[in-house]
Amino acid sequence: MQRLGDAVRNELGRFGSAGAMADVVDAWPGAVGETIAANAWPARLARDGTLHVSAGSSAWAFELQQLEGEILPRLREAVGGDVPRRLKFAPGTLPEAATPSPDALRVPSPEPSPEQSALARELTAGIASEDLRKSVEKAARMSLARVPDDRSV
Repeated sequence: MQRLGDAVRNELGRFGSAGAMADVVDAWPGAVGETIAANAWPARLARDGTLHVSAGSSAWAFELQQLEGEILPRLREAVGGDVPRRLKFAPGTLPEAATPSPDALRVPSPEPSPEQSALARELTAGIASEDLRKSVEKAARMSLARVPDDRSV
């Protein structure tokens, strides 16, 4: 099984300097940090070695251009060479951030304790309809399981 970054690097390598772009993209988040990587992303590497970077806004582009002297050496060190030679920031399209799956966001419901289950039965004992009583008891058990022990019901 081949890593995706290696496959992209091999494919881009067929186009000369574009092969370095895979290294730059791979190194970008580590070299610039999470905040900058969320607001600016490498777009293309020009023949003269200038890395054109898309920024989320003109304000980001301006600020990052002012930081070229700090960003460029870190990026070169991460890439392991003298590419890129310069950085040019401009407002542009950024890749969409990965959104977590709904399952990853779902927090499991706490299990009610035996005491909470008994209290739910006690609270719903006066409901005449068996189906309704079971439904309300289940809701009460789950609600009680979420209430911290130091709070009254």
